[in-house]
Amino acid sequence: MSKPKQNLLVIRLSAMGDVAMTVPVLRALNTQFPGVEITVLTREFFTPFFRDLQNIRLVSAEVKGRHKGVIGLYKLAQELNKTLFYGVADLHNVLRSKILRNFITCDHLAVIDKGRKEKRLLTSGKLFTPLKSTHERYADVFQTLGFNVDLSNPKFPAPVVLNNDIKTLLRIYSKEIIGIAPFAAHEGKVYPLDLMEEVISELSKVYTIILFGGGEHEVNTLKNLEQKFQNTVSIVGKLSLEAQLDVISNLDVMLSMDSGNAHIAAMLGVKVVTIWGVTHPYAGFAPFNQPDDYALLPDRTKFPLTPTSIYGNKYPKSYKNAAGSISPTTIIDKINTILKPL
Repeated sequence: MSKPKQNLLVIRLSAMGDVAMTVPVLRALNTQFPGVEITVLTREFFTPFFRDLQNIRLVSAEVKGRHKGVIGLYKLAQELNKTLFYGVADLHNVLRSKILRNFITCDHLAVIDKGRKEKRLLTSGKLFTPLKSTHERYADVFQTLGFNVDLSNPKFPAPVVLNNDIKTLLRIYSKEIIGIAPFAAHEGKVYPLDLMEEVISELSKVYTIILFGGGEHEVNTLKNLEQKFQNTVSIVGKLSLEAQLDVISNLDVMLSMDSGNAHIAAMLGVKVVTIWGVTHPYAGFAPFNQPDDYALLPDRTKFPLTPTSIYGNKYPKSYKNAAGSISPTTIIDKINTILKPL
């Protein structure tokens, strides 16, 4: 067994957006502490997120397979314990990671403070002020382990040169390319489709539009949008995650809900305009390194209870279309301002 002085195990198993948010922090750690060796434990599906990071070893957790349950987590820990870690950074802090870290041998342990109490105050209406961002909470974990990570001057990978097959698929029409991810896990975070069609209709006259999403319903909806509007291409079901990252790295702007696509684009240094419904960036889930005015918010005089929940899964029935109080013109103008500033 080897025991380098600076050898860290980082645990972040899900969800997509949360895993993507670790990447800028780990990139900063890489840059500022190049001697640190990092093992990232995550789901195999997310491993392409870390492809440009240095001194990174990826270990896949098969939590629905051979690592399922307490016995499976014990077996996973035995695999990990072939290396004795200087520190374990638990960026997840759920039951599964709590069990796992008890089985892992290390000198130091640091666990994320998710700020659950403050978030409850925020969603109950007792507090309305920006909370610490998730990125800052991740950085705090590394600070506890002795690595004071500075996120103020981030570095990003260069756009990937697209191969001919992808270029043919995208049918790039204009100099500027806009990605649009019109879905989210919960309806309370989704911009009404009829209004999104107005946005796409106008933007597609000037820019190339690339549509992102997943799931059978989304595939069919995006296919219809592709057929309905000029210069609009859906890549859902057509490219691997790795190839989608290549495409996203070439976007000039990503337009997204409060969803994983926003964080994936942000981790690659892409400008991200977000549409918010019953959630709010004050909860700490705004995309990394984006100006505050890139977050388009519902009319809070009409929807004073926002945010009604952290994840968008709880809201009064009348708040379902809160995002719809943001006009298509507001979205179009924001994107035009970013791409064609006066």
